[in-house]
Amino acid sequence: MKEACSSSSHVPVSDSKYILKSELLSLLKTYNCYHEGRSFQLRHREEEGTLIIEGLLNIAWGLRRPIRLQMQDDRERVHLPSATWVPERLSCLQKEASPQDSKVPTEEPGTQPANKAEVSGDSSGALEGEEEEVPQLMRTKSDASCIIQRRSKSRAPSEAQKIRRHRFSINGHFYNHKTSVFTPAYGSVTNVRVNSTMTTQQVLTLLLNKFRVEDGPSEFALYTVHESGEQTKLKDCEYPLISRILHGPCEKIVKIFLMEADLSEEVPHDVAQYIKFEMPVLDSFVEKLKEEEEREIIKLTMKFQALRLTMLQRLEQLVEAK
Repeated sequence: MKEACSSSSHVPVSDSKYILKSELLSLLKTYNCYHEGRSFQLRHREEEGTLIIEGLLNIAWGLRRPIRLQMQDDRERVHLPSATWVPERLSCLQKEASPQDSKVPTEEPGTQPANKAEVSGDSSGALEGEEEEVPQLMRTKSDASCIIQRRSKSRAPSEAQKIRRHRFSINGHFYNHKTSVFTPAYGSVTNVRVNSTMTTQQVLTLLLNKFRVEDGPSEFALYTVHESGEQTKLKDCEYPLISRILHGPCEKIVKIFLMEADLSEEVPHDVAQYIKFEMPVLDSFVEKLKEEEEREIIKLTMKFQALRLTMLQRLEQLVEAK
């Protein structure tokens, strides 16, 4: 049966569950119609008879404990060493840039604009050009003022090293390690780009790496949470993107949440239907259940007594017959 389901006509939902490819494509069409004109539409293709769906998957934060972000930042900007500035050079520069000096050295046509472009650029090539051609760039007041302004933003090596040691970034935003422990707002949504062949553990790893979370993926789990309160854990062998398509595109009905593996538990449908009731209503349900339980106990007791009496009468008849 498994070999039959593994053919090109089926798509795996988990290790032991499959869905017809035609049915999944129909659900995918509905999903894309719902997100028409938005970036959440999913694309699909086939590779060697295998259907692959890819796109953005929304995941809501449902954490109760704070998470810790990694201290190292692999994408932190590298500051190239700048030219050595000495007081004599700076005073000479200010003297040459003085408004009293009305004479400007003549330059070859086309040289000055190129030099100005090198000064105003922010690329590493511009920085290297600045270091190599400092004597030529210090000719006019405009060039000098630009260089002096950039000089005011530089820091001492010890200060820059201290800032780098206490700073890291998430998606380009820098944070201080003192605020690196935080709890994301419950229900806030992020997204990751995944495909239908990625398992729950792979999606978890991708999400945690995106936000540079120090905690490992084994400490978290993905849950599908229904608006009724029903909560189901996605198994490690399941595919979250396929699960999203099967539950439909509307996130007001079903959302995928990231939660702690040890603090969260599944909520079956039978329990979820009582979650949204107020306590007085729930208390009345409990009272009715107790009354029903007492009635059942009375019925069973009476039935037992009747059977006991019948058995005793039969035993007496057997004794008298002997």
